[in-house]
Amino acid sequence: MNVNQSAPPVPPFGQPQPVYPGYHQSSYGGQPGSTAPATPYGAYNGPLPGYQQPPPPGVSRAPSSSGAPPASIAQAPCGQGAYGQFGQGDVQNGPSSTVQMQRLPGSQPFGSAPLAPVVSQPTVSYGPPPTSSQVTAQLAGMRISGPVAPAPPPSGLGYGPPTSLASASGSFPSSGLYGSYAQAQGLSGAQPPQRSAPPQASSFTPPASGVPRMPSMTGPPLPGQGFGGPPVSQPNHVSSPPPQALHPGPQLSGLPGPPPPMHSSQPPGYQLQQNGSFGPARGPQPNYGSPYQAAPPFGSQPGPPQPLPPKRLDPDAIPSPIQVIEDDRNNRGSEPFVTGVRGQVPPLVTTNFLVKDQGNASPRYIRCTSYNIPCTSDMAKQAQVPLAAVIKPLARLPAEEALPYVVDHGESGPLRCNRCKAYMCPFMQFIEGGRRFQCCFCSCINDVPPQYFQHLDHTGRRVDAYDRPELSLGSYEFLATVDYCKNNKFPSPPAFIFMIDVSYNAIRSGLVRLLCEELKSLLDFLPREGGAEESAIRVGFVTYNKVLHFYNVKSSLAQPQMMVVSDVADMFVPLLDGFLVNVSESRAVITSLLDQIPEMFADTRETETVFAPVIQAGMEALKAAECAGKLFLFHTSLPIAEAPGKLKNRDDRKLINTDKEKTLFQPQTGAYQSLAKDCVAQGCCVDLFLFPNQYVDVATLSVVPQLTGGSVYKYTCFQVENDQERFLSDLRRDIQKVVGFDAVMRVRTSTGIRAIDFFGAFYMSNTTDVELAGLDGDKTVTVEFKHDDRLNEESGALLQCALLYTSCAGQRRLRIHNLALNCCTQLADLYRNCETDTLINYLAKFAYRGVLNSPVKSVRDTLITQCAQILACYRKNCASPSSAGQLILPECMKLLPVYLNCVLKSDVLQPGAEVTTDDRAYVRQLVTSMDVAETNVFFYPRLLPLTKSPIESTTEPPAVRASEERLSNGDVYLLENGLNLFLWVGASVQQGVVQSLFNVSSFSQIPSGLSILPVLDNPLSKKVRGLIDSLRAQRSRYMKLIVVKQEDKLEMLFKHFLVEDKSLNGGASYVDFLCHMHKEIRQLLS
Repeated sequence: MNVNQSAPPVPPFGQPQPVYPGYHQSSYGGQPGSTAPATPYGAYNGPLPGYQQPPPPGVSRAPSSSGAPPASIAQAPCGQGAYGQFGQGDVQNGPSSTVQMQRLPGSQPFGSAPLAPVVSQPTVSYGPPPTSSQVTAQLAGMRISGPVAPAPPPSGLGYGPPTSLASASGSFPSSGLYGSYAQAQGLSGAQPPQRSAPPQASSFTPPASGVPRMPSMTGPPLPGQGFGGPPVSQPNHVSSPPPQALHPGPQLSGLPGPPPPMHSSQPPGYQLQQNGSFGPARGPQPNYGSPYQAAPPFGSQPGPPQPLPPKRLDPDAIPSPIQVIEDDRNNRGSEPFVTGVRGQVPPLVTTNFLVKDQGNASPRYIRCTSYNIPCTSDMAKQAQVPLAAVIKPLARLPAEEALPYVVDHGESGPLRCNRCKAYMCPFMQFIEGGRRFQCCFCSCINDVPPQYFQHLDHTGRRVDAYDRPELSLGSYEFLATVDYCKNNKFPSPPAFIFMIDVSYNAIRSGLVRLLCEELKSLLDFLPREGGAEESAIRVGFVTYNKVLHFYNVKSSLAQPQMMVVSDVADMFVPLLDGFLVNVSESRAVITSLLDQIPEMFADTRETETVFAPVIQAGMEALKAAECAGKLFLFHTSLPIAEAPGKLKNRDDRKLINTDKEKTLFQPQTGAYQSLAKDCVAQGCCVDLFLFPNQYVDVATLSVVPQLTGGSVYKYTCFQVENDQERFLSDLRRDIQKVVGFDAVMRVRTSTGIRAIDFFGAFYMSNTTDVELAGLDGDKTVTVEFKHDDRLNEESGALLQCALLYTSCAGQRRLRIHNLALNCCTQLADLYRNCETDTLINYLAKFAYRGVLNSPVKSVRDTLITQCAQILACYRKNCASPSSAGQLILPECMKLLPVYLNCVLKSDVLQPGAEVTTDDRAYVRQLVTSMDVAETNVFFYPRLLPLTKSPIESTTEPPAVRASEERLSNGDVYLLENGLNLFLWVGASVQQGVVQSLFNVSSFSQIPSGLSILPVLDNPLSKKVRGLIDSLRAQRSRYMKLIVVKQEDKLEMLFKHFLVEDKSLNGGASYVDFLCHMHKEIRQLLS
């Protein structure tokens, strides 16, 4: 079969398949943290966005009348800083006058020399595309005052635009490139502002270091500032580039005066440029004191130097995640994604689309960093693009898509290759009239068993190909034979054991009573297979503090019986019969037990707890029952009681930013790793619900859940009235979700590449098998591939993921996912087929694992270097030649800098003072098994304005960029990142809106930190509450709502998620980081 050919539509396969149940996530630990530290320090010596740093004592400074408002976060009242003299949310259209600020002595701040505009390949202009001569002219970088030079011949591979110009998605809203730092409108930025003259494409070459620099807008760096990147050749990380060898004389800063009129056919807006670079000069703008000083092209003749006013990159002129997401939705959301063609890049994870499986696995199951991989390892090394797949084997599908079809081959079992053991799939080639087949993975020739034989048609395909899922679909399941089972016998249905901490903290907070009450009804909703009337899963109950209490809930008993095990050092299960029971048979005894537990321990004074013996006991119980299963552990405090796995409080913030910081992420003791290994061997998965009031050492307690494929949930300072909805929602979802038990996953690849590294929540005892005591529909396994031979462009590369697991009904199954990728000999083809969201998912997991063994700073530096190498390789080998002053990004990677900056600023890699050690460990293990959609919104949160769209509209309002500049104080916004949900209310919001949402008459009466919106019968209240419900339904954990009022103390917490801005803990703004990446790329190229 030709892998490239598009298969005809596949008929639906018979049986209706069950659909996975509904979906809900939460903040790191619930409570908003303390306020941020007083002193902001900039990692990049750059000014805070919208702020100026105060001058050092003794240096006087004239009040500014242009540029950023003079306020530092350290002095400004919470929430006021960024708006300064323009009033909250007002739009300032440029400097009110042309007074320049004098540069204070001190280092040149990062990003203050104007960078030529960012470019992505290709960009779109508003209006008809320009003629080829204009494109050529723009390629060369136009000289403002002289004739246009012809474009030099392309260097390297000399590729044109990576995607066809007509269908380019990269249109950027713009308001000119070097505008003064004006407040941007709180709009989504989809329409370009009107301009008074069509701009010209020009590129800016920053001044050489010998020439006096332009005045800067900031004072000297604050103590402790400095960018955490690789060493730079200039002192203090000066932002201008190293001197260019090719310019002996002083470099031009351009000629004064407005640019001459353009060719008459030129449309206004950004010009289309073949190499994707855009660098328009501004025409005269309203409220600008003087015309824009146009910059000369790279390598032009020097003229009289002119002073430049302080300028900075216009945030509207750099790639916008919102715009890219919107364009992809518009271009690819309406058509189904048909998987018949090899190497297709799927729509973005943010786009709603339907998938039609025609031979390759759906992107819901597998997403790759690139769908066109280099043929040779040398080419892969040169590009530095990691080759990885994020695999979600049991992903939940939308109702409109069918679950994988189940194939039963009877006692003979699934057909496999004799040599490499790959399973039959659509890429296998049948030969000799159908009597034999050639394996597509290892090329071995295999005989077809007589019962599987079928004739071939004139194209060489079997005539029954479309009747067999394994010959026509990318994803399907086989029923496994007894050979695939432990000890060669079919498994029993799994069991759930509920293990409840009944120490003083758990009783006092109301947790135990709440949990017992909920379990009474929740046990009716255990996962069940297909159309089964009731679940096959058995349940058991244990309570514990420093001793363990087991309960006999056999159906024949009138009352439950308790058995206490106080020898926690030598754990055993005191009863077998009556511990694990069927819910419907023992309903009365279970209900009686759940009523008695809160009363039994109501007067407890026991504060100490054990932890490892509890897991040990659950595992032993499953072992005795000869079944796999899951432990649900509800735990409140650091286990300090004398027992195996006892821990001490080792929280030490002084270790942050030292070489010993990595120890904070490592487990205290090796006992939990060996316990986890035993759990995996038994198929015992652990889900941990933590309710800490102080440090509990999440890094150690999460080891067993992490290695067994389980989940950790954390509710810091749990209070029933505030947190019960979040906890119960998470618990319901966790108990009801479909899980595969006692699973083993293996990824096979065709000759030329192999899987070399794995990331996720699992255990590996060898280099190939991923072992999971449990695997649910939210968990992913990320696999990295490396070349071990040359690949062939014609045959491409193949991946097959095989997951062997026990279903909730106790059936042993194999789930198979196949994916064919293209291979290329040209770097441009690689860069044209990358998926940035998947790349960021991989890089985040790579970095978050790196902090276990390396200092955080070196992990950050590695990330920056790798991304600079990826972009520099593109610039060198694929982009058409242009000025070195321009930053050129591949079209499908134009969001790499903004997303990478979000990863670098995340709590794990750059914690603020309010982020606890436990929070960092919690987030680190969460991200390890997140899918691409979850990391996308986690690192770049969604910010939705609520009053801009019509009330009757049922669709989600269009998002705006995650920056304070986009907030208008007359509006209300929702911000979500998959764990947190904020409702931000501007101080000038209309009184009617306040009344409709909060049922109070004015802004000042809205309670601070409100977590539930009142249920009111008006269109706005219904719309906002409906939107919140729909956002929660999209996420795997329940997001607790926090209402934040403008200028309230909680606003600092909210601003932490405005990731395009400079962060208080030293993370760079998007604009500053882009300048830094540009500098890194130029250093690599020079």
